[in-house]
Parts: sequence; structure tokens; C-alpha cells
Amino acid sequence: MGTHLAHSPFRPHRVVVLALDGLLPFELGIPQRIFGRAVDGQGRKLYEIVTCSVRPPGPVETDADFAVLVENGPQALATADTVVIPASYELGPVHEEGVLTEELAVALALIRPGTRLVSICTGGYVLAAAGLLDGRPATTHWASAEHFQRLFPKVRVDADVLFIDDGDVLTSAGVAAGIDLCVHIVRRDHGTAVANEVARRTVVPPHRDGGQAQYIRRPVPEPQVATTTAARAWALGRLHEPIQLRDMAAQEAMSVRTFTRRFREEAGVSPGQWLTQRRVERARHLLESTDLPIDQVAAESGFGTAQSMRQHLQSTLGVTPTSYRRTFR
Repeated sequence: MGTHLAHSPFRPHRVVVLALDGLLPFELGIPQRIFGRAVDGQGRKLYEIVTCSVRPPGPVETDADFAVLVENGPQALATADTVVIPASYELGPVHEEGVLTEELAVALALIRPGTRLVSICTGGYVLAAAGLLDGRPATTHWASAEHFQRLFPKVRVDADVLFIDDGDVLTSAGVAAGIDLCVHIVRRDHGTAVANEVARRTVVPPHRDGGQAQYIRRPVPEPQVATTTAARAWALGRLHEPIQLRDMAAQEAMSVRTFTRRFREEAGVSPGQWLTQRRVERARHLLESTDLPIDQVAAESGFGTAQSMRQHLQSTLGVTPTSYRRTFR
């Protein structure tokens, strides 16, 4: 004789943000802004965001001319589903010697095994000092990457990317890359429709791939130089069609060689990589929001065949189109 199992009550995912002295107010606000805008089809908030300190409730110094009053002590870390550690300019021995302070070690010990860990910018120093990045890929602000690697030789540092998703540990580059990472997490948790709406409300790009370059290596553009914006807009309107590199270059009246160089400088990836990213994003949206057959999703996304789309989704997301649809429908 079986028993009837009631549906589990709705519970938002609990994100606990650790505010450390010397924190950057901009980065402290990113999790609240991004996760706080994520809602389901019934308008329910999908995340609960809590800010805590390593000390009892009280003021935490920032790198600005004001402090913030944090009303939760480190015990909040024990309740987290995800812990986010933004950057701080006063990490002391964490930054200088690669070791945790006693109060930080005690606080981090409260985090339950299996909790997802996220760092923004130099917040990654805290994860590394705790030994949580040993043997794993990670990133941080490009200006700190060389120092970070010297201090933590066991970490596989990649200084060229916006963020790295290593499953239960995710790290991002400086400042705005924290926005990209948090939007990515919403997309990973709840799909492209929810993430794109969060991005739209926050007026940020809906998707910048984690592998995109942190910064443009030619920071000062030549005067009166044409950009590749029109070519990208042209390509987005016909993702379902075969698109040749020479056709994109023709939209800007550039040679293929010049266009490719300019495109990489502006987008951080090659035209081919960018097209694949946009097509994967299109396929994800169709898998989530329509009942189109897999072959038709592949055609509408510009992959041509279901096999081609399956290979790209498998390499990008680690799942098949059918599994992805089942997860988000």
C-alpha cells in the first residue's frame, strides 16, 4: 500500500552575501540586484538574498566614504544554498600571505557541505585561501591575476575570461563581470527566459559568455573607425540561415581580415564563436518556450541538423537538447 506524497512547498533559493571590511559597494549590490529581480511565472521571487558579516551585526567599512549596517552575523552562512563573496580592499593576510584570519576561518567553517560558492573579483582570494580552489580553474580581476597565481600556485588561474563555472564553485573577473556571472547563475538555475527578463529589467546584456575576454586589448579606438555593430545586428536577424564570414564583413564594407580583427577587439571572441554562442542561446530559448520538434529547433537556430545542435549543446551545457527541455519545461 503506497503513501501519497504532497508537493514540496515553494521555497526560494537562499543566497547569503558575505560583506567584508573594505568592500566595494557596487559589487555588494550585484547579488541583490540580479537575484532579487528573478521571479517565476506566478510572480514569486526565486531567490532570497541575505547579507551577513564575519562579526555580530553592526557596521562594515567600505572603500567609499560610508559604512553599511549589516544586520546578520556569520551564522547566516549556515543557512545558505549559495554563498557570494564580493571583493574587498582590506583582506589583510588573505591578500598578502594567502591565509585566512581567524574570524574569517570560523565564519567559513559554518558553510554547509555542498553549498554553492561564488566570488566576485578579488573575493576569489578568500576561496583560495580557504583551499577551496586547489586544483580547480578560477579567475579574478586581470590586474590581480599574476599575484593571485603566485600566492595560490595550486589554482589553475585563467586571467582572460569574464567568469568560470566549475559546478559548485564559480569565480568572476572584476566589477561588471560579477553581473555577468549572476545572470549566468539565474540562467543555469531557471533558464534563458527568466535570465533575459532579469537582464532586461537591469538594462544589461542578456548574455556575455564566460569565456569572453575581460577587456579590450586596444582600449583607445582609432578616431572615426567603423565598428562591427551593424554586422552583429544583421546576423542576429538571420541566425536560421547559413552565415558566411565574408557576408558579415560586407555589412561593414571591410575586408575579412580587418573585420575579424575588429570583431575580436569589440566582442572578445571571434565571429564564429560569437555566432555559435548566439545560436546556442536561441536553441535554449526555443527548447524552453516551445514544443517544436528537435529537428525544427536545430533549423530555427541555424545549426542545420539535430546532430550538430546536440554536439554544441553537449559541449556548452553538458546536456542533450531533450534533457535540457525536460529540465526547464
